[in-house]
Amino acid sequence: MKKKHIKSFWRGKKVFVTGHTGFKGSWLVLILKELGAKVTGFALDPISKPNFFDDLKLSKFLQKDYRENIQNFTKLNNAIKKAKPQLIFHLAAQSSVLVSYNNPDDTIKTNILGTFNLLKAVKINKSVKSTIIVTTDKVYLNEDKKINFDENSRLGGYDIYSSSKACCEIITESFRNSFVDNYKCRLATVRSGNCIGGGDWTEDRIIKDCVDAFVKDKKLLIRSPNATRPWQHVIEPIFGYLKLAEKLYGNNGRDYIGSWNFGPTNVNLNVLNLAKLGKKIFNSKSKIIIRSKKNKKHEAKYLSLNSKKSMRRLNWKVFMKPNMSLRLTFDWFKVFYFNKKNKNEVINFTFKQIKNYQKLIKNF
Repeated sequence: MKKKHIKSFWRGKKVFVTGHTGFKGSWLVLILKELGAKVTGFALDPISKPNFFDDLKLSKFLQKDYRENIQNFTKLNNAIKKAKPQLIFHLAAQSSVLVSYNNPDDTIKTNILGTFNLLKAVKINKSVKSTIIVTTDKVYLNEDKKINFDENSRLGGYDIYSSSKACCEIITESFRNSFVDNYKCRLATVRSGNCIGGGDWTEDRIIKDCVDAFVKDKKLLIRSPNATRPWQHVIEPIFGYLKLAEKLYGNNGRDYIGSWNFGPTNVNLNVLNLAKLGKKIFNSKSKIIIRSKKNKKHEAKYLSLNSKKSMRRLNWKVFMKPNMSLRLTFDWFKVFYFNKKNKNEVINFTFKQIKNYQKLIKNF
């Protein structure tokens, strides 16, 4: 699909985004703005300081900025009723594996009950024609056997975060089968790799730890240096979500319901090499130190996705290798920290990265 086509579809569309104040949600808001959509957001306040959404005052790009909890069905349903969206992207979630160990109750309520509330609201509000439920690559039962998980791989989850997201997949499928008329509204779930990009200050994320250390030339402590992940810039899966949402909206939308992977299959960068590249980009004097103390909380060492379904049926592909994704990410943070008094410069730089990516995928 050419750039003109994708813009013509989204121009003027009413879009409702849950979790819009988060890292991925902030990027989605700006991309939809660039495409000409009218966006309404529904989320809690950002939990990190600094944060992408509020620090750069991104609410000016929204029709309405609701700061409410996805666990409250009445407020969620009323917001959707007022917005009358044609398309919904559900990103609101407790998104940290380690946080799920410390606060399993809220993880379950937010990820499972919150998704169920969204599904109920979709059923009630007839304006909605296309809905994307964003889960994670961690929905798969990962036994560190170096499997490239595809959409038919067994779901599971060692930790509460992963299992709660696997539950979202199951609930979405059963809700769709039981209550949703697929002729009127089409539902799909999407699973991306480990998304990186400017503006992610989520606790216990390797990018945040790198930036914190390299900006101030502090020591960087890393755990699991040899662990690999399907690193990808956040822009890449978002454009996949957009393509899928458009397909769901179309006359043959029923053919696109179900689950979809949007991640790189070939992982060739581990945590230690990621950190070394970041140090080089920042020209930092930081020392990288590997933690000798074993992490008591379980984390899989290997994770990779098979995204052939999206490549074949949506003409989606990964254009950026991990090194390029990391360079874009660290370049964004350099602009942010060196332009603290001029936040418009950071926003303009973000839009520039989006537009450059659109040029990269001119045949998208």
